[in-house]
Amino acid sequence: MEKPVTRDPGFYIMIAIGLAVMFIAPVMLDLFTIMQITQYVVLSVFALSLGYIWGFGGILSFGQAAFFGLGAYTFAVASINMGSTTIPMLLAFIIPTIFGVLLGYFMFYGRLSDVYLGVVTLVVALIFWKLINHTAGPEYSIGSARLGGFNGIPSIPTLHIPGDPSAWLDPGQMFQVFMGFLIVIYVALRFLIASDFGRVSIGIRENETRASLLGYDVRKQKVIVFAIGGGIAGIAGAMWATYQAFIDPNSVSMEMSAKALVWVMAGGVGTLVGPIIGCILLQWLTLQLGTVDVVNSIAVLGAIMMILVLALPKGIVPTARSLMLGGYILWKRNHGSAMAGKAVGE
Repeated sequence: MEKPVTRDPGFYIMIAIGLAVMFIAPVMLDLFTIMQITQYVVLSVFALSLGYIWGFGGILSFGQAAFFGLGAYTFAVASINMGSTTIPMLLAFIIPTIFGVLLGYFMFYGRLSDVYLGVVTLVVALIFWKLINHTAGPEYSIGSARLGGFNGIPSIPTLHIPGDPSAWLDPGQMFQVFMGFLIVIYVALRFLIASDFGRVSIGIRENETRASLLGYDVRKQKVIVFAIGGGIAGIAGAMWATYQAFIDPNSVSMEMSAKALVWVMAGGVGTLVGPIIGCILLQWLTLQLGTVDVVNSIAVLGAIMMILVLALPKGIVPTARSLMLGGYILWKRNHGSAMAGKAVGE
Protein backbone atom coordinates (compact mmCIF):
# COMPACT_ATOMS: atom_id res chain seq x y z
CA MET A 1 0.00 0.00 0.00
CA GLU A 2 1.32 3.45 -0.92
CA LYS A 3 1.53 5.94 1.95
CA PRO A 4 -0.01 9.43 1.68
CA VAL A 5 2.21 11.41 -0.65
CA THR A 6 3.11 14.25 1.71
CA ARG A 7 4.10 11.89 4.55
CA ASP A 8 6.14 9.41 2.55
CA PRO A 9 9.85 10.26 2.31
CA GLY A 10 10.20 7.48 -0.25
CA PHE A 11 8.14 9.58 -2.68
CA TYR A 12 10.63 12.43 -2.57
CA ILE A 13 13.56 10.03 -2.77
CA MET A 14 12.11 8.45 -5.92
CA ILE A 15 11.57 11.86 -7.53
CA ALA A 16 15.12 12.93 -6.65
CA ILE A 17 16.54 9.71 -8.11
CA GLY A 18 14.44 10.11 -11.25
CA LEU A 19 15.51 13.71 -11.81
CA ALA A 20 19.17 12.85 -11.16
CA VAL A 21 19.07 10.04 -13.72
CA MET A 22 17.18 12.26 -16.16
CA PHE A 23 19.87 14.96 -16.22
CA ILE A 24 23.06 13.01 -15.45
CA ALA A 25 22.65 9.88 -17.61
CA PRO A 26 22.87 11.63 -21.04
CA VAL A 27 26.12 13.27 -19.95
CA MET A 28 27.78 10.24 -18.35
CA LEU A 29 26.66 7.32 -20.54
CA ASP A 30 27.43 6.26 -24.10
CA LEU A 31 24.85 6.22 -26.89
CA PHE A 32 24.12 2.47 -26.73
CA THR A 33 23.48 2.57 -22.98
CA ILE A 34 21.25 5.63 -23.35
CA MET A 35 19.15 3.85 -25.96
CA GLN A 36 18.96 0.75 -23.77
CA ILE A 37 17.77 2.58 -20.66
CA THR A 38 15.33 4.55 -22.81
CA GLN A 39 13.72 1.20 -23.58
CA TYR A 40 13.55 0.45 -19.85
CA VAL A 41 11.83 3.80 -19.24
CA VAL A 42 9.21 3.19 -21.95
CA LEU A 43 8.42 -0.29 -20.69
CA SER A 44 8.29 1.00 -17.10
CA VAL A 45 5.44 3.31 -18.12
CA PHE A 46 3.68 0.28 -19.61
CA ALA A 47 4.25 -1.67 -16.38
CA LEU A 48 2.82 1.23 -14.37
CA SER A 49 -0.41 1.07 -16.37
CA LEU A 50 -1.05 -2.49 -15.24
CA GLY A 51 0.40 -1.90 -11.78
CA TYR A 52 -2.17 0.83 -11.21
CA ILE A 53 -5.32 -0.98 -12.34
CA TRP A 54 -4.30 -4.28 -10.73
CA GLY A 55 -2.71 -3.04 -7.54
CA PHE A 56 -5.08 -0.17 -6.76
CA GLY A 57 -8.25 -1.11 -8.59
CA GLY A 58 -8.23 -4.88 -8.18
CA ILE A 59 -8.63 -5.33 -11.96
CA LEU A 60 -6.41 -8.05 -13.41
CA SER A 61 -6.08 -7.52 -17.17
CA PHE A 62 -4.55 -10.22 -19.36
CA GLY A 63 -4.72 -7.99 -22.42
CA GLN A 64 -2.95 -4.77 -21.45
CA ALA A 65 -0.93 -5.03 -24.65
CA ALA A 66 -4.10 -4.16 -26.60
CA PHE A 67 -3.97 -0.62 -25.19
CA PHE A 68 -0.21 -0.47 -25.69
CA GLY A 69 -0.60 -1.48 -29.33
CA LEU A 70 -3.59 0.81 -29.89
CA GLY A 71 -1.55 3.76 -28.64
CA ALA A 72 1.42 2.74 -30.79
CA TYR A 73 -0.62 2.37 -33.99
CA THR A 74 -2.58 5.56 -33.28
CA PHE A 75 0.65 7.50 -32.92
CA ALA A 76 2.20 5.90 -36.00
CA VAL A 77 -0.77 6.57 -38.28
CA ALA A 78 -1.41 10.10 -36.98
CA SER A 79 2.24 11.19 -37.04
CA ILE A 80 2.82 9.89 -40.58
CA ASN A 81 -0.27 11.71 -41.85
CA MET A 82 0.24 14.92 -39.89
CA GLY A 83 4.02 15.18 -40.12
CA SER A 84 4.03 16.09 -36.44
CA THR A 85 4.28 14.17 -33.17
CA THR A 86 2.66 16.46 -30.59
CA ILE A 87 -1.02 15.91 -31.40
CA PRO A 88 -0.46 12.20 -32.21
CA MET A 89 1.01 11.76 -28.71
CA LEU A 90 -2.16 13.25 -27.23
CA LEU A 91 -4.30 11.02 -29.46
CA ALA A 92 -2.30 8.00 -28.27
CA PHE A 93 -3.62 8.75 -24.79
CA ILE A 94 -7.15 9.82 -25.70
CA ILE A 95 -8.12 6.95 -28.04
CA PRO A 96 -7.00 4.08 -25.74
CA THR A 97 -8.71 5.88 -22.86
CA ILE A 98 -11.98 6.03 -24.80
CA PHE A 99 -11.57 2.39 -25.78
CA GLY A 100 -10.99 1.58 -22.10
CA VAL A 101 -14.21 3.38 -21.16
CA LEU A 102 -16.22 1.45 -23.76
CA LEU A 103 -14.70 -1.93 -22.93
CA GLY A 104 -14.90 -1.25 -19.20
CA TYR A 105 -18.54 -0.23 -19.48
CA PHE A 106 -19.52 -3.52 -21.10
CA MET A 107 -17.42 -5.56 -18.66
CA PHE A 108 -18.29 -3.90 -15.36
CA TYR A 109 -21.88 -2.91 -16.07
CA GLY A 110 -22.31 -6.40 -17.49
CA ARG A 111 -21.43 -7.68 -13.99
CA LEU A 112 -18.75 -10.06 -15.20
CA SER A 113 -16.84 -11.95 -12.52
CA ASP A 114 -13.07 -11.51 -12.11
CA VAL A 115 -12.40 -14.72 -14.05
CA TYR A 116 -14.45 -13.58 -17.03
CA LEU A 117 -12.85 -10.12 -16.90
CA GLY A 118 -9.50 -11.78 -17.44
CA VAL A 119 -10.89 -13.86 -20.29
CA VAL A 120 -12.49 -10.85 -22.01
CA THR A 121 -9.32 -8.74 -21.85
CA LEU A 122 -7.33 -11.69 -23.17
CA VAL A 123 -9.75 -12.22 -26.06
CA VAL A 124 -9.77 -8.50 -26.95
CA ALA A 125 -5.96 -8.50 -27.16
CA LEU A 126 -6.00 -11.64 -29.33
CA ILE A 127 -8.62 -10.15 -31.67
CA PHE A 128 -6.64 -6.93 -32.02
CA TRP A 129 -3.45 -8.89 -32.75
CA LYS A 130 -5.28 -11.02 -35.34
CA LEU A 131 -6.78 -7.98 -37.07
CA ILE A 132 -3.46 -6.14 -37.28
CA ASN A 133 -1.77 -9.21 -38.74
CA HIS A 134 -4.29 -9.30 -41.58
CA THR A 135 -3.76 -5.75 -42.82
CA ALA A 136 -0.84 -6.43 -45.16
CA GLY A 137 -2.46 -5.36 -48.44
CA PRO A 138 -2.26 -1.86 -49.97
CA GLU A 139 -5.98 -1.44 -49.36
CA TYR A 140 -5.30 -1.35 -45.61
CA SER A 141 -4.16 2.25 -45.44
CA ILE A 142 -5.24 5.23 -43.38
CA GLY A 143 -4.26 8.29 -45.36
CA SER A 144 -0.55 8.05 -46.13
CA ALA A 145 0.06 5.33 -43.55
CA ARG A 146 -0.06 1.69 -44.63
CA LEU A 147 -0.74 -0.64 -41.72
CA GLY A 148 1.57 -3.26 -43.21
CA GLY A 149 0.10 -6.32 -41.50
CA PHE A 150 2.76 -8.57 -39.99
CA ASN A 151 5.44 -6.40 -41.64
CA GLY A 152 4.47 -3.45 -39.47
CA ILE A 153 4.71 0.30 -40.06
CA PRO A 154 8.21 1.65 -40.76
CA SER A 155 9.57 5.20 -40.85
CA ILE A 156 7.55 6.50 -37.91
CA PRO A 157 8.58 10.11 -37.20
CA THR A 158 10.93 10.75 -34.30
CA LEU A 159 9.62 12.89 -31.47
CA HIS A 160 10.23 16.60 -32.04
CA ILE A 161 9.94 19.86 -30.13
CA PRO A 162 6.26 20.96 -30.05
CA GLY A 163 5.57 23.55 -32.72
CA ASP A 164 8.73 22.82 -34.70
CA PRO A 165 8.49 19.54 -36.68
CA SER A 166 12.01 20.02 -38.02
CA ALA A 167 13.59 20.00 -34.53
CA TRP A 168 13.90 16.25 -33.98
CA LEU A 169 15.12 15.06 -30.60
CA ASP A 170 18.42 13.22 -30.42
CA PRO A 171 18.63 10.00 -28.30
CA GLY A 172 19.77 11.87 -25.19
CA GLN A 173 16.97 14.42 -25.45
CA MET A 174 14.40 11.70 -26.14
CA PHE A 175 15.58 9.87 -23.02
CA GLN A 176 15.10 13.01 -20.94
CA VAL A 177 11.60 13.59 -22.35
CA PHE A 178 10.61 9.99 -21.67
CA MET A 179 12.03 10.17 -18.14
CA GLY A 180 9.93 13.29 -17.70
CA PHE A 181 6.86 11.33 -18.82
CA LEU A 182 7.64 8.54 -16.35
CA ILE A 183 8.14 10.95 -13.46
CA VAL A 184 4.97 12.92 -14.25
CA ILE A 185 2.87 9.74 -14.56
CA TYR A 186 4.31 8.37 -11.31
CA VAL A 187 3.60 11.62 -9.44
CA ALA A 188 0.10 11.90 -10.93
CA LEU A 189 -0.75 8.34 -9.91
CA ARG A 190 0.60 8.86 -6.39
CA PHE A 191 -1.62 11.91 -5.90
CA LEU A 192 -4.57 10.14 -7.51
CA ILE A 193 -4.17 7.17 -5.17
CA ALA A 194 -3.95 9.51 -2.16
CA SER A 195 -7.13 11.35 -3.21
CA ASP A 196 -10.69 10.45 -2.20
CA PHE A 197 -11.11 8.75 -5.57
CA GLY A 198 -8.03 6.62 -4.94
CA ARG A 199 -9.10 5.65 -1.44
CA VAL A 200 -12.50 4.58 -2.75
CA SER A 201 -10.79 2.48 -5.44
CA ILE A 202 -8.67 0.76 -2.82
CA GLY A 203 -11.75 0.20 -0.67
CA ILE A 204 -13.49 -1.44 -3.63
CA ARG A 205 -10.45 -3.62 -4.22
CA GLU A 206 -10.51 -4.75 -0.58
CA ASN A 207 -14.26 -5.30 -0.25
CA GLU A 208 -16.48 -4.53 -3.21
CA THR A 209 -19.71 -5.44 -1.42
CA ARG A 210 -19.02 -3.14 1.52
CA ALA A 211 -18.15 -0.25 -0.81
CA SER A 212 -21.41 -0.78 -2.68
CA LEU A 213 -23.41 -0.83 0.56
CA LEU A 214 -21.77 2.46 1.57
CA GLY A 215 -23.27 4.04 -1.54
CA TYR A 216 -20.33 4.12 -3.93
CA ASP A 217 -20.88 3.36 -7.61
CA VAL A 218 -18.48 0.44 -7.87
CA ARG A 219 -18.97 -0.09 -11.59
CA LYS A 220 -18.36 3.55 -12.48
CA GLN A 221 -15.25 3.62 -10.30
CA LYS A 222 -13.84 0.54 -12.00
CA VAL A 223 -14.54 1.90 -15.48
CA ILE A 224 -12.58 5.07 -14.68
CA VAL A 225 -9.63 3.16 -13.20
CA PHE A 226 -9.56 0.79 -16.16
CA ALA A 227 -9.70 3.67 -18.65
CA ILE A 228 -6.86 5.55 -16.92
CA GLY A 229 -4.71 2.42 -17.09
CA GLY A 230 -5.55 2.05 -20.78
CA GLY A 231 -4.57 5.65 -21.48
CA ILE A 232 -1.22 5.25 -19.72
CA ALA A 233 -0.54 2.07 -21.70
CA GLY A 234 -1.40 4.02 -24.87
CA ILE A 235 1.20 6.67 -24.02
CA ALA A 236 3.76 3.91 -23.49
CA GLY A 237 2.85 2.48 -26.90
CA ALA A 238 3.38 5.87 -28.57
CA MET A 239 6.73 6.23 -26.82
CA TRP A 240 7.68 2.76 -28.05
CA ALA A 241 6.67 3.56 -31.63
CA THR A 242 8.66 6.79 -31.88
CA TYR A 243 11.61 5.26 -30.02
CA GLN A 244 11.89 2.40 -32.52
CA ALA A 245 10.59 4.37 -35.56
CA PHE A 246 8.76 1.11 -36.30
CA ILE A 247 5.81 -0.83 -34.95
CA ASP A 248 4.45 -4.29 -35.76
CA PRO A 249 1.86 -6.74 -34.34
CA ASN A 250 4.37 -8.03 -31.78
CA SER A 251 3.54 -4.94 -29.73
CA VAL A 252 0.03 -6.30 -29.14
CA SER A 253 1.02 -9.93 -28.71
CA MET A 254 0.32 -12.03 -25.66
CA GLU A 255 4.03 -11.92 -24.88
CA MET A 256 3.78 -8.19 -24.16
CA SER A 257 0.78 -8.70 -21.87
CA ALA A 258 2.54 -11.57 -20.10
CA LYS A 259 5.68 -9.49 -19.59
CA ALA A 260 3.67 -6.74 -17.92
CA LEU A 261 2.10 -9.28 -15.56
CA VAL A 262 5.51 -10.70 -14.67
CA TRP A 263 7.04 -7.26 -14.06
CA VAL A 264 4.22 -6.25 -11.71
CA MET A 265 4.26 -9.56 -9.85
CA ALA A 266 8.03 -9.51 -9.44
CA GLY A 267 8.16 -5.89 -8.29
CA GLY A 268 5.13 -6.07 -6.04
CA VAL A 269 1.38 -5.68 -6.60
CA GLY A 270 -0.02 -2.72 -4.69
CA THR A 271 2.99 -0.46 -5.24
CA LEU A 272 3.98 1.90 -8.03
CA VAL A 273 7.72 1.58 -7.54
CA GLY A 274 7.46 -2.22 -7.77
CA PRO A 275 6.42 -2.45 -11.44
CA ILE A 276 9.23 -0.06 -12.39
CA ILE A 277 11.87 -2.05 -10.51
CA GLY A 278 10.49 -5.38 -11.73
CA CYS A 279 10.51 -4.16 -15.33
CA ILE A 280 14.05 -2.77 -15.23
CA LEU A 281 15.49 -5.79 -13.41
CA LEU A 282 13.91 -8.44 -15.63
CA GLN A 283 14.58 -6.54 -18.86
CA TRP A 284 18.21 -6.13 -17.83
CA LEU A 285 18.42 -9.86 -17.10
CA THR A 286 16.87 -10.60 -20.49
CA LEU A 287 19.53 -8.47 -22.18
CA GLN A 288 22.36 -10.14 -20.27
CA LEU A 289 21.09 -13.66 -20.88
CA GLY A 290 20.58 -12.88 -24.56
CA THR A 291 24.35 -12.53 -24.96
CA VAL A 292 24.96 -16.08 -23.69
CA ASP A 293 24.53 -18.59 -26.53
CA VAL A 294 24.37 -21.69 -24.33
CA VAL A 295 21.56 -20.36 -22.14
CA ASN A 296 17.87 -20.33 -22.97
CA SER A 297 16.97 -16.88 -21.64
CA ILE A 298 13.22 -17.59 -21.55
CA ALA A 299 13.74 -20.73 -19.45
CA VAL A 300 16.08 -18.93 -17.07
CA LEU A 301 13.68 -16.00 -16.66
CA GLY A 302 10.85 -18.45 -16.02
CA ALA A 303 12.92 -20.11 -13.31
CA ILE A 304 13.77 -16.72 -11.79
CA MET A 305 10.08 -15.80 -11.78
CA MET A 306 9.18 -19.04 -9.99
CA ILE A 307 11.87 -18.39 -7.38
CA LEU A 308 10.62 -14.84 -6.84
CA VAL A 309 7.01 -16.00 -6.45
CA LEU A 310 7.98 -18.73 -3.97
CA ALA A 311 10.62 -16.80 -2.02
CA LEU A 312 9.10 -13.31 -2.27
CA PRO A 313 5.35 -13.82 -2.74
CA LYS A 314 4.64 -10.15 -2.03
CA GLY A 315 7.23 -8.97 -4.55
CA ILE A 316 10.61 -7.28 -4.29
CA VAL A 317 9.51 -3.85 -3.05
CA PRO A 318 7.03 -4.94 -0.32
CA THR A 319 9.53 -7.52 0.95
CA ALA A 320 12.34 -4.96 1.02
CA ARG A 321 10.10 -2.52 2.89
CA SER A 322 9.20 -5.17 5.48
CA LEU A 323 12.85 -6.09 6.01
CA MET A 324 13.92 -2.46 6.39
CA LEU A 325 11.05 -1.73 8.76
CA GLY A 326 11.86 -4.83 10.82
CA GLY A 327 15.53 -3.88 10.93
CA TYR A 328 14.69 -0.34 12.02
CA ILE A 329 12.36 -1.57 14.78
CA LEU A 330 15.01 -4.03 16.00
CA TRP A 331 17.71 -1.33 15.96
CA LYS A 332 15.46 1.10 17.80
CA ARG A 333 14.57 -1.52 20.39
CA ASN A 334 18.22 -2.45 21.00
CA HIS A 335 19.29 1.19 20.99
CA GLY A 336 16.55 2.04 23.46
CA SER A 337 17.55 -0.86 25.74
CA ALA A 338 21.18 0.23 25.64
CA MET A 339 20.27 3.82 26.50
CA ALA A 340 18.05 2.65 29.36
CA GLY A 341 20.83 0.43 30.72
CA LYS A 342 23.28 3.30 30.56
CA ALA A 343 20.86 5.57 32.44
CA VAL A 344 20.38 2.96 35.19
CA GLY A 345 24.15 2.51 35.48
CA GLU A 346 24.61 6.21 35.98
